[in-house]
Amino acid sequence: MRQARVLTLVSLGVAWSTSLVGPGVGVLLETRPAWVVAGLVGVVLFGATHAGVLYAAVTPGVARGRWDVAFVAASLLSVPLLAPVAVGRWDTWAWVGAALVATAPVLVRRRSWAVAPLVVAVAAVVSPDPLRALVVAGGVGVGLALMHVLPVWLWDLVVQAQRGREARARLAVIEERLRFARDVHDLLGHRLTVIALKAELASRLAVVDGERAAAEADEVRALASVALSELREAVRGYRTVELAEQASAIEQVLTSAGVRCTVSVPAELPAAARELSWALREAGTNVLRHSRARWCSVDVVAGADEVRLTVANDGAAGGARGPRGSGLSGLAERLARVGGTVRTGEEDGVFTLVATVRT
Repeated sequence: MRQARVLTLVSLGVAWSTSLVGPGVGVLLETRPAWVVAGLVGVVLFGATHAGVLYAAVTPGVARGRWDVAFVAASLLSVPLLAPVAVGRWDTWAWVGAALVATAPVLVRRRSWAVAPLVVAVAAVVSPDPLRALVVAGGVGVGLALMHVLPVWLWDLVVQAQRGREARARLAVIEERLRFARDVHDLLGHRLTVIALKAELASRLAVVDGERAAAEADEVRALASVALSELREAVRGYRTVELAEQASAIEQVLTSAGVRCTVSVPAELPAAARELSWALREAGTNVLRHSRARWCSVDVVAGADEVRLTVANDGAAGGARGPRGSGLSGLAERLARVGGTVRTGEEDGVFTLVATVRT
């Protein structure tokens, strides 16, 4: 997203330069001091708001409303401020019109077809040479607009793709939650119904047949114990993630974030290697949140008595993007309970995490 936005802004900068260079020539050709000052004011106002509205148009999170209002006001003021500048020698405002025509596809998208003729008509009216104004505002403006159609279209595709990825991620989380809810319902629904019925029966029998009521209560306790055991097994299986699957997920996330990622994981790993999934998850989180890494490598080696995970990235020298949390200390405690270790280090701008677990 960041690279696409920069490339789009560079392309749009051509239209912005037109809003400065074209009218600026008219100001240089003007000999009347008052109109020189008026022209400078018009160029500065229009150029500044033009730059702001272009930046806001392709920068997510920037409020466009104020920039749009300021740009419209500066465009209207540019007519009395710049149209008389170098009149008869240079069509000063026609170059402003060219910039407006070139920018219309960016700001008003499908309604740009209605803006361009209006701008060209204004240029022809305020110029002593309407034909020349039409050529500048219409010809140059349309030419620059055609140059901007592809970058703006590609930027829209990038934004839509990003929104699509975010939507798919949210749907994946929702689907997983629904799956887990269905599993828990299927697992516990029947047993809890039986427990409720037997508990009600034991309550009724307590006043007429204490021995049978005690037997029913014992069955309720046994059913509750089995249900609790099954629930724990379900949760344990739900929380367990295979190391290879976690490595694949981390590779996809980092790649989508612009980090070049290489992963090396053996096809077969002992069951104990699952504990390293937590270490890999923490390492991936640190790469995304606490560094400016350009590359990351994930390497898993299975030895005779241990499995070793090594995660390295070049983000150590890039400056942290947030405070270090307690994730690494919590990870060390978790691995220590199963006889594992974790250590980290930084050298030559490379941050390395090494986690091991005994097989």
